[in-house]
Amino acid sequence: MLEKIKETTDFLESRGVKLPDAGIILGTGLGGLTRKISVEIEIDYREIKNFPVSTVDGHEGKLIYGNFGNKKIVALKGRFHYYEGYKTEEIAFPVRVLKYLGIKYLFLSNAAGGLNPDFEIGDIMIITDHINLIPNPLIGFNDNRIGPRFPDMGKAYDRELIEKATAIATRHGIKIHKGIYLATTGPTFETPAEYKHFRIIGADAVGMSTTPEVITARHMGLKCFAVSIITDLGVEGKIQFTTHESVIREAEKAEDRMTTIMTDLISSL
Repeated sequence: MLEKIKETTDFLESRGVKLPDAGIILGTGLGGLTRKISVEIEIDYREIKNFPVSTVDGHEGKLIYGNFGNKKIVALKGRFHYYEGYKTEEIAFPVRVLKYLGIKYLFLSNAAGGLNPDFEIGDIMIITDHINLIPNPLIGFNDNRIGPRFPDMGKAYDRELIEKATAIATRHGIKIHKGIYLATTGPTFETPAEYKHFRIIGADAVGMSTTPEVITARHMGLKCFAVSIITDLGVEGKIQFTTHESVIREAEKAEDRMTTIMTDLISSL
């Protein structure tokens, strides 16, 4: 694996992607954040050696390098999902490449269904912890040069970054929640019974991504910060028919508020 990581890293560095401070992975309907980036380099995933390709609407499939929040960043405009047929180690691969390019922080966003009865569509939830129901990306042979066999997940989401983001949101008058994100394989949206079960076991929001990337990042010592935009509700009495198109539409409505938090947070690094 390390050889492939270095091969892809060398390719991106040869294209001018060098010494980024942070990486950003953008979820469904959130790719517009890249409009705030002063773009220096843009590369289609299909051009990148060993990279997967996004197959889902709302995930454009481009790597973008430039200035954001006065820092050099690499943004992945479109992520990869287990339900697309990728193995979890394939989902993890771009995160490993970002680490070897030099990032120290990984920022992630996703669209999620709200399970907490206090949530409304369009709310932003800062993820404080997760429940992972997707196969773990670290299953299999472990290369100790990349990370330890048994990484600790006690602080999967960096507490200092969470505190900074909370202060930023308060300063800008942006309403936020904090909570636990649960990841399923998808691609089906949840049944009412599943929503109820996930709430009982402690989740505030549910989605189909993010946890494999965070597990991979923590395996390599990267600090993580993640937010969910609540695009639909899995609360009894509030459950409505959900489509991928409606999720994209609601995610886009909250994009400016999320971008404000991310910009100020990355500027503070």
